[in-house]
Amino acid sequence: MKDKIFSFIDNSVPLLVELETELCKRPAISPDAGGEGELDKCVFLEAWLRAQGISQLERYDAPDARAKGGVRPSLVATIPGKADTKRLWIMSHIDVVPPGEAGLWQSDPWTVVQADGGTRPDGTPLGPRLIGRGVEDNQQGLVSSVLAALSLVRQGIAPSHTVKLLFAADEENGSAYGIDWLLKNQGTKVPADLFRKDDMVLIPDGGDSQGVSIEIAEKNLVWARFTTHGLQAHGSRPDQGANAHLAGADLAVRLHYGLSEKFSDHDSLFEPDYSTFQPTKKEANVPNINTIPGEDVFCMDMRILPRYPVKTVLAEIDRIKAEVEAKHRVTITYTTPQCMESKPTSADAPLVKLLSKSVAEVYGVKTRPIGIGGGTVGAYLRNEGIDSAVWCRIDDTAHQPNEYAIIGNIVGDAKVMALLMTSQC
Repeated sequence: MKDKIFSFIDNSVPLLVELETELCKRPAISPDAGGEGELDKCVFLEAWLRAQGISQLERYDAPDARAKGGVRPSLVATIPGKADTKRLWIMSHIDVVPPGEAGLWQSDPWTVVQADGGTRPDGTPLGPRLIGRGVEDNQQGLVSSVLAALSLVRQGIAPSHTVKLLFAADEENGSAYGIDWLLKNQGTKVPADLFRKDDMVLIPDGGDSQGVSIEIAEKNLVWARFTTHGLQAHGSRPDQGANAHLAGADLAVRLHYGLSEKFSDHDSLFEPDYSTFQPTKKEANVPNINTIPGEDVFCMDMRILPRYPVKTVLAEIDRIKAEVEAKHRVTITYTTPQCMESKPTSADAPLVKLLSKSVAEVYGVKTRPIGIGGGTVGAYLRNEGIDSAVWCRIDDTAHQPNEYAIIGNIVGDAKVMALLMTSQC
């Protein structure tokens, strides 16, 4: 059976090029980034899947008045299995980021170009690839999942357990209209049992060029925006004011060093293996040099080892903030545009073991579990008690000009996914 499945996938290169090309033609950019959303791309994908023989399809529309049609659609394809326990999900996303500066592209970002030859920075050959915005992020994973499903559906092979392909909206801008909306609306706008606790979810949206890294954990994420309220004064009379910039700068330094010292543990699962507390964005205050600002705003990006609860970190922020307020005679408020804790998936979870075995069989490499500082949709699922792993074999050209996907990676990843679909849990 495996040879039959692999042969189908190997012979499906024209099909994968067709699907990549058609998906790329339909930009699915969030309204947050100036786009119309995912509707056109989702409608095309649904029709294409039906024409190919995948008929059990359900669309779930998150309302968004800014988007075309007023919705942000996510699509679920179901391939019934011999058993309906421990269902396997493969979750990709249909939205993409804008192409960026046009002059950095060697071709139209919305028209797939096939290329061959060339080498990576390390000197290894690139091989045949597709170039275009979204071809890797996340159409590589999407197309691989579709090829894997078609290798079963078109040959009358039932997966061991029910397989569900999720093509989600809004991954690139926080998932409020994507996986987060789906989870929060179970039992109302979405079936109550759309996701089950014993489901397994593969997210083919991160990895490395060899396919060895299986991401099973993420650092807790806090983005904070601090506003310092002081008293504006002439630059020559600081005694008559309260310098909001000075107080904000003091707070940024204290938070960076104080939090790093307070939450100083290391964990080799992550790289870097420690929590990070970085001042980042600085907003403009007064327009001239000789005025002491009465208001000042800066932001911080914090990636915290999961052993430290976010509420503990926020309590320490409040303590340090109070010290700065008293010293500088200011008041400081802050918001958290993102604040997310993430439970890990066990390295011994059935999903991780099956994935590791399948990767070894297809690519001949030994995998290793890793944690990351970035945020993925996996966090939403793990926090619901659903095992998820982020894996694919990619060169990681996402969001770059001349983004590309290696055809061999699309084919190989499809084989890994097909093995998962036909494996006994």
